[in-house]
Amino acid sequence: MSRLTVLGSCGAFPEAGRACTGFLLEHDGFRVVLDLGYGAASRLFAHSRDRLPDAVVVTHEHPDHCADVSALGRAWHFTVQDRSPGRPRLPLHCTPGTVRRLEALEPRPDPSELFEVHDLGEPTALGPFRLTTFALPHHLPSFGVRLTAPGLTVAYTGDTGPSPVLADLGRDADLLVSDATHRTPPDGPRFLLTAAEAGHWAAAAGARRLLLTHFWPGTDRVAAAAEAGAEFDGEVLVAEEDLTVVL
Repeated sequence: MSRLTVLGSCGAFPEAGRACTGFLLEHDGFRVVLDLGYGAASRLFAHSRDRLPDAVVVTHEHPDHCADVSALGRAWHFTVQDRSPGRPRLPLHCTPGTVRRLEALEPRPDPSELFEVHDLGEPTALGPFRLTTFALPHHLPSFGVRLTAPGLTVAYTGDTGPSPVLADLGRDADLLVSDATHRTPPDGPRFLLTAAEAGHWAAAAGARRLLLTHFWPGTDRVAAAAEAGAEFDGEVLVAEEDLTVVL
């Protein structure tokens, strides 16, 4: 079975009882984590009791997307039995800034000892997937990610402002996971989406289903889904912790 499990759905900081952004994508027995923000690691461990994930993708270095990668690194360090110098490391596809944040959180062991770090800007094979990335407008370097395998495409925006690149990112995706931080557009430069804009770009991409996420704490999520649905004719889902979407 192919499925996506929501580990965290909040942006900036977690609401009580929730976590910040994180997803677990499973396909053909391969497990990849997409972002792992504040509080998301405990839910990852609950959904991965038999083994840790096979790879991690972090869209950008803001801590609501990467802080708990440090917790995953510690779990990898203390539970992987092989302690030899050439022992396996966990593949981590991320921006250079993400590595610097992890180094600041826990310099010993150095993240390079735990993670096999890859530049997120480069397309690559990732288990059964082809990973392709799209630079998107945000406060600092940030990438949308598109994971394709025979018969399956999942696209994830990470954090982004409005951009025509979003139509390419989500083109004909079985599931588009989209930033929906705001209810109304803020003034000034745009680095995050509204729910209605998420619906607009899902429609422009021809995506089959849309999963809204990265809600500002306190957001009326039912109203946000309605606003996205006014722009997108496909199924609109709302990220909730521990929700599993069968693909």
